Amino acid sequence: MKIEEMIREVQQALKVRVDGSAGPETWGAIHAFIVKPQLAKPADDVAVSQVDPRSEKCIATLLPEVQPMARALVHKAAQHGICIKVISGTRTYAEQDALYAQGRTAPGPKITNARAGQSNHNFGIAFDIGVFEGNRYLPESPKYKAVGALGMDIGLEWGGSWKTIVDQPHFQLRPDWALGLREREMLAELRRRQAAGMAYFA
Repeated sequence: MKIEEMIREVQQALKVRVDGSAGPETWGAIHAFIVKPQLAKPADDVAVSQVDPRSEKCIATLLPEVQPMARALVHKAAQHGICIKVISGTRTYAEQDALYAQGRTAPGPKITNARAGQSNHNFGIAFDIGVFEGNRYLPESPKYKAVGALGMDIGLEWGGSWKTIVDQPHFQLRPDWALGLREREMLAELRRRQAAGMAYFA
């Protein structure tokens, strides 16, 4: 079997674009399939101990599988001298539509391109962080890239690595069944599971 044929078979199995060329999308899907299931487990009690009250309020809205990962990221950033807080967790469909309306039919700047059901925040698997210096929130800072690397290291998906809409404060934990799926495919399955009353991580 030629190498191009093998690559095509791998691409088809991982549900990425089938072109016979092992580019970044293919290697990313291979990495997610092989490595992330091993990484997505905080290693010790320190990683899952509670963090600051503001973060905990948002973390409490996340699914149980995601909560220790969010805490682990806050701790890991602190170990590297970066103060972060979780500033957004799960959103209801109504909250998502209200954010989508902002800058369109409601006052304020545009915040999101996702309507209700089109954001991973609607399913408890995603959260946003903010970088802080003392009590001052930094909406822009090179530290977001450093935190992004730390998040990926513990098995989180980082919005700053996306090719289309780059979202550096955004992190999410993909269920094992979604590894290798495109974002829209994962969201469609999350909506289906929600409608059927199924667990997202089962």
